Amino acid sequence: MNSLSLGPVILSGERFAIIAGVVVFMIISSVLVSRISGRFNLWSTVVTLGGIAIARLAHVVTHWEYFSGDPMRAVAVWQGGFAWLWVLPFIAVATFFLLKTPKERGWAIAPVAAAALVWVTVHQLASATEPLPPAELTLARMDAEPVDLAAPANQPTVINIWATWCPPCRREMPALAQAEQAHPDVRFLLVNQGESEETVRTWLDREGLAMKHVLFDTGMQLPHHYRTAGIPVTLFLHSDGRLAKAHMGEIAPEQISSEIARLN
Repeated sequence: MNSLSLGPVILSGERFAIIAGVVVFMIISSVLVSRISGRFNLWSTVVTLGGIAIARLAHVVTHWEYFSGDPMRAVAVWQGGFAWLWVLPFIAVATFFLLKTPKERGWAIAPVAAAALVWVTVHQLASATEPLPPAELTLARMDAEPVDLAAPANQPTVINIWATWCPPCRREMPALAQAEQAHPDVRFLLVNQGESEETVRTWLDREGLAMKHVLFDTGMQLPHHYRTAGIPVTLFLHSDGRLAKAHMGEIAPEQISSEIARLN
């Protein structure tokens, strides 16, 4: 769900859609280079690299309150976060200056339209989320009673599936801790995979992180229930426990807030 496994590599649906769109764009552009004009070589390179940069920059500017404290996070493109609509004016400008004839500019529509169609289609298919019910699991909780995940919570819930040995898990943990403080009406469950309470407690203490609900999935059953592969995974659940969104890979602070807003 929400991911594709390519051997040892696991890609989220969003990332796979981006790659598919870029590949289709470059293939069609290469055909135009050989059949229409050599100018499409430079044009396609500028549009691809510049478009990705513009989309990321627009996302950063739009969510600057989340980047102002750590501007270098703007280059953390693996977290996701692109405003693709802002690429269209850039493509128009690049097309006007780099392609010289009406014929060339007309043919430029083909790779752009094909890439957009592939991106939308793949994103919709690969990122579709089945509204799965909560898992019939009772998990041990650090410093408190076990938690029955199937019991009604009557509030939106964010579940993070993680482990201390996972670098992306460690990087996103401060963002999850801050989100828990910023959204007291949302329940955050940190479900550790296969590690001991001592290991988890030691790591949290060393990092100075205090989370309300740290759970232990020693049998690693939760990923099986939600049909996810790899970690970290962040699950967003409606108040009735139905799954709203599964985010594969490291998640950014602005993405956490956006997904929580959709739950309300």
